[in-house]
Amino acid sequence: MIVDRYNRVHDYLRISLTDRCNLRCFYCMPEESYDFTPMKHLMSATELEIIAGHFVRLGVNKIRLTGGEPMVRSDFGDIILRLAKLPVSLHITTNAILLDRYFDVLRKARIGTLNISLDTLSAEKFKRLTRRDKFDLTMRNIHMALQQGFQVKINMVVMRDFNEDEILDFVAWTKEESLDVRFIEFMPFEGNKWTSNQVFSLKEIVSLVESKHKIQVIEGSLHDTAKHYKISGHKGRFSVISTMSAPFCEGCNRLRLTADGKMKNCLFSKNESDLLSALRDGLPLEPLILQNISTKAEKLGGQFSVDFSKLKQESLKNRSMISIGG
Repeated sequence: MIVDRYNRVHDYLRISLTDRCNLRCFYCMPEESYDFTPMKHLMSATELEIIAGHFVRLGVNKIRLTGGEPMVRSDFGDIILRLAKLPVSLHITTNAILLDRYFDVLRKARIGTLNISLDTLSAEKFKRLTRRDKFDLTMRNIHMALQQGFQVKINMVVMRDFNEDEILDFVAWTKEESLDVRFIEFMPFEGNKWTSNQVFSLKEIVSLVESKHKIQVIEGSLHDTAKHYKISGHKGRFSVISTMSAPFCEGCNRLRLTADGKMKNCLFSKNESDLLSALRDGLPLEPLILQNISTKAEKLGGQFSVDFSKLKQESLKNRSMISIGG
């Protein structure tokens, strides 16, 4: 097992396939013109399969593929079918723009859930946020995924004075569709111009929904990143990922592998272990993995406290979100 010094067992690996994306969301990317990592520095499909295999032998039983946008890789289908042979549950995070191309391969790989990033239900606001005119295509592919029976979770990053006025619209979506809408507190990363007053917190989200609906708390597991809620008469549910105001570090079981093969033991960790270079040099990976997890901080990468009100984005030592992986 991959166990840290706080006795947390880590059995969930998030793998970024690429830092490239077909959108340009301002909270994820530092700027429109971004220097993407050259392909030669990214894990190949074979290297990815080998590295993932080491994690599985150490106890990982769940893998989520992220990006950037994972489906922009030309070998996405090959990668997912390779990883589907491992004894893990396999999941995808995507913006859904290319989703219709891969329904067959996703079924063949027995994908557990599709987490789809969607921060607004307004076509105009979508274009402003993503700097791309892809709203209609995104919505069409989401509805196709639901119609084809995929388990869909919608990830909405809530930003004060930008889209918090749409929270109730997203909740209304769960009335007729069996999906999970997940509201995510806005988090700081390199270059995303985060400020603490943009965070619309768990307490504020729940209070807003309660102003219109009677909600029921759904008990989750120790490892849940989200706090779950149900509204009577709704087919779906809503959840809140409260990284900033009520973090879930105590039950954390997640590890991260960036597209260039660096292991991070926390979304906010400063230190990384270069597994890809070790693999290419013929060095053993498992000691590196275990050494990395032995340095994991108790909370939030050891970089800030639960009181984030005085946190300055520029004081964090971390990558941009797109180079870490969603």
